[in-house]
Amino acid sequence: MHAPRDLTRWWLAISIVGLAAGGVLSLSFDQERAAEIVWAATTVVGVVPIAREVVRGLLRREPGVDLIALIAMVAALALGEYLAGAVIALMLATGQALEAYADRRAHEELSDLLARAPRVVTRYEHDGLVTRPIDEVRPGDRLLVKTGEVVPVDGVLIGHGVLDESALTGESRPVDRPHNDLIRSGALNAGPAFDLRATATAEGSTYAGIVRLVQAAQEEKAPAVRLADRYAAIFIPITLVIALGAWIVTGDPIRFLTVVMVATPCPLILAVPIAIVAGISRSAKRGIIVKGGGALETLARGSVLMFDKTGTLTSGVPTVADVESFGTADPTECNTGLMANGNPVPYRRDGILTGGNIQKHNM
Repeated sequence: MHAPRDLTRWWLAISIVGLAAGGVLSLSFDQERAAEIVWAATTVVGVVPIAREVVRGLLRREPGVDLIALIAMVAALALGEYLAGAVIALMLATGQALEAYADRRAHEELSDLLARAPRVVTRYEHDGLVTRPIDEVRPGDRLLVKTGEVVPVDGVLIGHGVLDESALTGESRPVDRPHNDLIRSGALNAGPAFDLRATATAEGSTYAGIVRLVQAAQEEKAPAVRLADRYAAIFIPITLVIALGAWIVTGDPIRFLTVVMVATPCPLILAVPIAIVAGISRSAKRGIIVKGGGALETLARGSVLMFDKTGTLTSGVPTVADVESFGTADPTECNTGLMANGNPVPYRRDGILTGGNIQKHNM
C-alpha cells in the first residue's frame, strides 16, 4: 500500500465524496442506478493505484495482503456490488492517508533536524575572514565560530570555549572547553566567539552522522513489518481457498466476495508501520535518536532500562526548582529575575532543576 504520497489525500477525498454522493442519490432521491454508477466509479478510482502496487510486488515476488483488497474490489465490480467496492476503496484510502500523514510528520521533524545544521562557515583565508559553504571545509582549515552559532564540523578548539551540548548529550548545563580540546559538530556556542581547527569535513562530522542515523532509522523496516509480510504470503492462499470453497458449496458467487471483503486486513499492514514511524518521529522531536523500528520493539519487551551516562539524566532544558526571596518580596511574583544562558527561565514552583547556567538575581 504505497500509492504516491501526493495523491493519497485526493484518493481519500474522492472515496469519501463518491461513497457519500451515492448514498444521497440512493436514500434521498431513490436513484439507485445513478448511485451504483457513482459507487462503481469510486471503486475504479481505488483499483487503479492499488493494482499498480500489487503488480510491482508480484514482479518482486513479494505478494502482500493488498492482493486480497484488489481481488475484493474487482469481484465487487464483476458482481455488481458497487457499494461494497466503494467501501473497500474508502478503507484503503483512509489507511494510505494515515500512513502518508505519519510519513510526512517524520520527514518534517527530520527537516527540523537538517535545518539546525549550519550551511555556511566563517573561514580564515589570507589573513581575513571569508564566508564559505560548509561543504568546502577541509581538515586543517581554521574557522571562526561566533556566539550562538552551531559548531559546523568536528575540530580542535583554539582558545577557550563555552558550549551548549544539549543537542548531543541532553545535558543542559553549558560545558567549559579548554584550549586544544576536541569538540563535536552540533554543539552550540554559548559563550564568546572562538576559533576552531577542523579535523573532519561536514560529511564526516558527528552531526551529519546523527542525521544519517535518523534517515536510516526511518527507512528501515521493523521486524514486525517483515513478520506481517511473511504471514501475508500464507494468509492470501488460505483466504482464496476459503472464499472459493464458500462459492462452490453455496453456488453463490456473492459468498466469495463476502469472504474476501471480511479478510481484507488493511489494519494488519498499516498498524505496525504507522506506530513505528510515529515512535521514531516523536523520539527525534525530543532529541532521542532511535536506530530503526527493531530497537523500539525490543524496548517494548524490556523491563529494566540502564543508562550509560555520568551524572543525572536531563531533559536538556533547565527549569526552576525553587525561588528564595528576601525582605518583603513575594516569591510567587518573582518570575523575571532568573536567567539561564542569558534567557529568562519560566517560573514553576513544582519544577525540577535539571541544570543550566542559572543566575539568581536578588529580589
